[in-house]
Amino acid sequence: MAFLCEWCSYAGADHAGMLHQEYASGVHIIKVMCSGRIEPMHVLEAYKNGADGVIILACHPGDCHYRSGNLIAHKRYRMLSRALQQAGIAPERCMFDSVSATEGRRFAELADRFAAILKRLGPLSPK
Repeated sequence: MAFLCEWCSYAGADHAGMLHQEYASGVHIIKVMCSGRIEPMHVLEAYKNGADGVIILACHPGDCHYRSGNLIAHKRYRMLSRALQQAGIAPERCMFDSVSATEGRRFAELADRFAAILKRLGPLSPK
């Protein structure tokens, strides 16, 4: 599951498409107005509904359309990462990074890298 902010990382995924850049087919994208709107509950809900991992992609620092949403998202990610680890979920199953609208190749690389990590870890729970 991939949560992407509309202004940068979702546009980066779109740019990957325009470049005909292939990436892991199992990546399910959810577009949000701002990464700062992603609550820990959204990530937990993704796991509850069968996601093996969640990647949150935000704007680069200083580039947030809403000024500090990406900083809020990163702070929440750090808190969530500790909580997931305490719940027995491998920290590698949740990833946070930044992608700009012109970084289609970077988006594809991150998606592929994350998919490879999840493949190595195997399913979170039997499906």
